[in-house]
Amino acid sequence: MSKIIVQKSPPLKGTVRISGAKNSALPIIAASLLGTEDVLIKDVPNLRDVDVICEVIASLGVEVERYENGRIRRNASNLANFETPYELMSKMRASFLVMGPLLTRLGKA
Repeated sequence: MSKIIVQKSPPLKGTVRISGAKNSALPIIAASLLGTEDVLIKDVPNLRDVDVICEVIASLGVEVERYENGRIRRNASNLANFETPYELMSKMRASFLVMGPLLTRLGKA
């Protein structure tokens, strides 16, 4: 009969970098519409849904810059539009996330 011998090992040490997640980045980008100053969002994954929500908020008059290192800078001080093109909104289910901040800032969505 075979057996397994388990021996105690030294404690683990080190660091692990946790990358950003789409399901947290999209609501953060949408919530950033509430502010009127520059906002820098870090560790944003390079995914199509992130590109689409950036297009959505840009269509509302928000200045959006996307950097290769996973950062997005946006400034919503010129947010004045509350209507987004259907083509953009239909590309992604999470595009409804911008409705709350739009209602708060502009009173309509």
